[in-house]
Amino acid sequence: MPKDYDEYLMSDDMNINWFPGHMKKTREMVQNNLKLVDVVVELLDARIPFSSRNPEIDDLVGDKPRVVVLNKIDMADREKTDRWIRYYDKKGIKAIPIDAMKGTGVNKLTEECKKVTREKMDKFIEKGRKERAIRLMIVGVPNVGKSSLINKLTGKKSTQTGDKPGVTKGKQWVRLKGDLELLDTPGILWPKFEDQEVAINLAFSRAIRDEVLDVETLGLRLIERLSEIEPEKLKERYKLESIGETPLETMDMIGIKRGFKAGKNELDYTRIAKTVLNEFREGKIGKITLEDVRDIYGD
Repeated sequence: MPKDYDEYLMSDDMNINWFPGHMKKTREMVQNNLKLVDVVVELLDARIPFSSRNPEIDDLVGDKPRVVVLNKIDMADREKTDRWIRYYDKKGIKAIPIDAMKGTGVNKLTEECKKVTREKMDKFIEKGRKERAIRLMIVGVPNVGKSSLINKLTGKKSTQTGDKPGVTKGKQWVRLKGDLELLDTPGILWPKFEDQEVAINLAFSRAIRDEVLDVETLGLRLIERLSEIEPEKLKERYKLESIGETPLETMDMIGIKRGFKAGKNELDYTRIAKTVLNEFREGKIGKITLEDVRDIYGD
């Protein structure tokens, strides 16, 4: 790795632009099947609520009732999560914090889906029709926890889960607890990333596969971000006395502390990068939210 940080640090010319064919098909699938569902559940990563939100969702969903779910709250900063919840509340949208792996908050999601569709269900009864199961669709970017959430909603392992994006590839109807039915679709990404910072945040969370990126650079960028917003947690996790003058210097310090050597006088930057990325993704560095609603939309 070059010692000149300015030369090495990833810039906008990295152009993360990942839009496989199945993503396009998924978007079309959502458009074609929206008329079949009563409510849309928009699943976001609580650590990156802005970046994990597909900007096409508003146009796709339109006036359809919607519930926002902030997943992975076990790894997110609760104070920042609360601010995101208040932001959505002002927009008239209920945002529910959950931990899909443990099931925390999932019952509240079920209750909210029933609440936002109550008027429609009441009209069915008024017309003399039998009340049917509430039909919902969950949309979100890859690796945001859709399969884990579906498993909790069904009470059994009904969909394939995995740590890499794109594991769930098909379309299926799933019967849920509480008289709900789910139209399951794969995660959705958009055709291009107009904001490279959004793309990088998605890469931090593994919504974009590490295999298509320069992992060393991505790890360096994460160290840069954590040095800015959570320096104390970074220092505590890697037992650093201070943060380096540059992110590359901090990366060196982490490598030395962990003993990640590639040779006699060289550090293994790939191992350092993968370690920091994985430990952020697993919540081992601490409860961290990379995006504060105040920085994006103001107070």
